[in-house]
Amino acid sequence: KLESFKLLVKDKATTKVSLGVVVLTSVQNFGYYGIMIWMPNFLSKQLGFSLTKSGLWTAVTVCGMMAGIWIFGRLADRVGRKPSFLLFQLGAVISIITYSQLTDPTAMLVAGAFLGMFVNGMMGGYGALMAEAYPTEARATAQNVLFNLGRAVGGFGPVVVGAIVSAYSFSIAIAFLAVIYVIDMVATVFLVPELKGKELS
Repeated sequence: KLESFKLLVKDKATTKVSLGVVVLTSVQNFGYYGIMIWMPNFLSKQLGFSLTKSGLWTAVTVCGMMAGIWIFGRLADRVGRKPSFLLFQLGAVISIITYSQLTDPTAMLVAGAFLGMFVNGMMGGYGALMAEAYPTEARATAQNVLFNLGRAVGGFGPVVVGAIVSAYSFSIAIAFLAVIYVIDMVATVFLVPELKGKELS
């Protein structure tokens, strides 16, 4: 219903939260698709990894993602949503840059798990964030509309990263991905309130 959509921008404070959630979900999806689609190519062309080895490293990264979602959920319940998002966003910046500088296979295997954890772990927090930010009559709309807006933006990740790789290099593309997580941190600080423990309305 149109009324449900209106509830996502019903006043300045709510509009601010909605914008913040769209930025967070957009960056998370953009980073996830941008990294996971291009990682095998990066490992193969830049480092000469075989298809089997590239697959192993990618699988470890996915395992790190699954662990990250669980860790994020536990952390968000303990220390709060906002600090957890900021910690994982900072971790994403550091792990992306670190990963791009490595060439040792074993070091990349370990770093890949951390990369996956920080880049995708924030998935564990969007449900709680949106549940606490909106009243019952708008909650389902927020969960569907805002996250899927982020997915729509994230769908451009592989295209944009591919264009940067073609025009410049993998290094520049990696730097770009790190920058978007810095933007994510700014959005979290200024647009997303701490809602841990808020009674649902």
